[in-house]
Amino acid sequence: MPVSETDLTTLASSHDIIAIGMRADDVRRARHGTTTTFVRVATAAAEPGAPIACLPSAGELRIAGVPQSRAAAVERVRQAADLAAGVPVSGFSLPDLEALSAQDGVTLRALLEELRAAGLELVADAPIDRLHDARRAIEEVNIAGLSLARLTVDKSPVPDPLPLLKRVCALQRDVAVLRAFAPLPRRINPAAPTTGYEDVKYVALARLVVDNVPSIQVDWSLYGPKLAQVALTVGADDVDGVSPEEGSEGPRRAPLEEIHRNIRAAGLEPVERNGRFDRRPAAGRAAEGGRTR
Repeated sequence: MPVSETDLTTLASSHDIIAIGMRADDVRRARHGTTTTFVRVATAAAEPGAPIACLPSAGELRIAGVPQSRAAAVERVRQAADLAAGVPVSGFSLPDLEALSAQDGVTLRALLEELRAAGLELVADAPIDRLHDARRAIEEVNIAGLSLARLTVDKSPVPDPLPLLKRVCALQRDVAVLRAFAPLPRRINPAAPTTGYEDVKYVALARLVVDNVPSIQVDWSLYGPKLAQVALTVGADDVDGVSPEEGSEGPRRAPLEEIHRNIRAAGLEPVERNGRFDRRPAAGRAAEGGRTR
């Protein structure tokens, strides 16, 4: 059942995190049941020539960082795609690509089309609070034949998160291509960090407000297993950034086993996916070895 504006205002001002979390969990289970997806991500620096290791256990190869030039971005994507062996290649942040296209005097669409031709499948993220015109930029991604891996938030919108969450909902009504929204901020102000209570409440409110985006996502590598696990009980249904490494402390401490344990301990069912949001077959998860340059 949709949450009314009056209910949202009441919930946003409430300190009853249990009640808010229960409402969000009801919405999450109505959409996804107990299914909880996660993706193991191999990362590569944006600089051309830096080492790239793409293990077959990875469901996404992500180019992280800001490229120095348009040519460098295209070359790095080409290098990554050559080694990906079918693993979806994602890369870069959309506002950084906006700035790069302006720097090189080309349109954003032209740059995106070049990256796609080199082998990019997904733009890694788009922080809504850094984009000058989020609708236009995301439509350019779509027109260029790429997908957006996730809509994100760069900085925390506290004390009142509702206006930003409503912007996300309105943006999805306009573009209708958002697959996942990661509501917790990518950058933390060290002088005023958010509390665990605020983070959990924000995830729950995101699920209640942004009811037209399929997945609410939490970042395993950025926020850690414990917060990720709690987030899954208050509305989140997808976990990003799980390491593809097998670990050196035995199979029970390996990232794959850890994510399975955390999801199941929350009463949910883990399902591994790739960067395209396709479920991964068991054989793909069990492969060993890798390609490195």
